[in-house]
Amino acid sequence: MQIDGLVYAATLLFFIFDPFASLPIFICMTKDLDDKQKTSSANRAVLVAGILFLIFAVLGTNLLNVFSVTIDGFRIAGGIVLLLMSLEIIFGLSLTKNQDTDVAWVIIATPILTGPGVITTAILLVAKYDLITTLIAGVFSLLITWILLRNAGLIIRVIGNQAIEIFSKIIGLLIAAMAVEFIMRGAIDYIHNASVIIVPLL
Repeated sequence: MQIDGLVYAATLLFFIFDPFASLPIFICMTKDLDDKQKTSSANRAVLVAGILFLIFAVLGTNLLNVFSVTIDGFRIAGGIVLLLMSLEIIFGLSLTKNQDTDVAWVIIATPILTGPGVITTAILLVAKYDLITTLIAGVFSLLITWILLRNAGLIIRVIGNQAIEIFSKIIGLLIAAMAVEFIMRGAIDYIHNASVIIVPLL
């Protein structure tokens, strides 16, 4: 294991996991939960994100190939999920039968934390360095994310519920923008990859 490779991988994954971007989204989605539920959601979000990261780091593209799913398709699907979530936040809608807001941890785990970017990066880092280096780098990034999410309750008490309500609408718009970027990027890459395959055959 190379130290410089570990530093590079940890830094890269840290910015792609982007825990600071996940924090306000987590706060908005768990504002109606008590501290115990917030802590539980944070624990499960990071645990699931870590498991997904481990699976894709170990199995890589083989797992996607089993289900005939491309990274581009995963990115588009993730974008649609984020877009629906943003509509719930902005307009106060309820698009799910389950009214329990504790499902926030699922959305935080994927596609926000372990999304297409993290999956792609994990596969590339394993190929460039090795599995151990990539896993250690991932653990470092998720540990910081876990610390931030676990302290979400404290942050809410400092900021105040009214400020969180206003902030939620802004975050909803940002999530919608993220969703559009996911969908557009996935569609553009899909069309580009398809043209690379089809054009030489014409």
